[in-house]
Formats: sequence, C-alpha cells, structure tokens
Amino acid sequence: MQPLGPEAGTPVGGRTGRMQALQGGAANSTLGARIWPGGSEEMEQAMFGAGCFWGVEAAFRRLPGVDDVAVGYSGGKTENPTYQDVCSHSTGHAEVVLVDFDPAVISFERLCEIFFQIHDPTQMNRQGPDVGDQYRSAIFTFSDAQAETARAVRDRLQASERFRDEIVTQIAPAQTFWRAEEYHQRYFEKHGGH
Repeated sequence: MQPLGPEAGTPVGGRTGRMQALQGGAANSTLGARIWPGGSEEMEQAMFGAGCFWGVEAAFRRLPGVDDVAVGYSGGKTENPTYQDVCSHSTGHAEVVLVDFDPAVISFERLCEIFFQIHDPTQMNRQGPDVGDQYRSAIFTFSDAQAETARAVRDRLQASERFRDEIVTQIAPAQTFWRAEEYHQRYFEKHGGH
C-alpha cells in the first residue's frame, strides 16, 4: 500500500467543507490505503467510531502492535469536512480513529474486543454527555473478513448478556477517512487526559 498525498476538498451536498487539504502526515486515506509512510507492508488498518475521538485515540495508541492512530471523520457525505461541519449534524460523518496495526502482534478481533470495552455500544448517537450522530458507535471495515469478524464479536457480546440493552454499533464498509484538524491529533498527549 502506498501513502496518499493531500487532496483539496470539494463542496458536496450544499456544505462547503475544507477547501484546502490538511498539512502534516498524509492528508486523507481511501479504502485500505496507508496514512503514514515508512510502515511495514504487513500492516493493516481498522476504523472505529466510539464517541469523542480523543479518548478513543488514546486507548488504541497504548496497545502493543498499534503503529499509529489518526483521528478524523468518516461515514458521511461531505468531502473534506471540518469539525464545525461535522458538529452541524448535516454531514452524516462520525468521529473516528484510523488504526494502523500489525496483525502479527494484535489481531483485528482483539481490536474489536477492546473497542467494545472502551465505550457503551448500546447508546444510539451518543456517548455519555456527548450527543449527536457524530458520536455513534461504528466499525467501518476494509474487507469482508473484517466485517465478518466485527459481526462475530458483536454477536458474541450480545449473547453474553454483558449489556442489558441491544448493541447498536453500525458495521459498514469503510468510506474515505478525512483526517481531522491537527489540534485534534494526539489531543490528550498535548493537553493531558486519560
């Protein structure tokens, strides 16, 4: 997989989005493309939405086998959205993390298990005090195998009755990952936090 270069935003669906690409690292990723140059060819990617992306990023970044994590937006209709666009509830995007991981060290199944541990997957379009469709529980998959694994982990958890309510996590094919503004990247490292 080759790193992608920056792409300019294009207005879609009446929303303006960002008209200039983000700088630093690679800007955006399409299905299965690497976001950071220099990694192993055996690296894979996973994309999760579990509420505010700051805490989700911090949780995944600590895991052995995770090479990098970027926060951004996916699952919506606006190209190159800004944080303000996503918060307007008109883009359809979720706040997500894109996880670059080594499957020889940590499996996608284990990442899914951790995903379900770090948030409440029974809350529709919210996590705690954060309310809105951008905070939905979602696993955006890069292959049929990832989709099958995500459904199996979800179904196993639902059958275990660990959660009293039904798991509402969206499992869908990955769309374009739009890297969030730089001030959102590594937020807890910059500002303190969990």
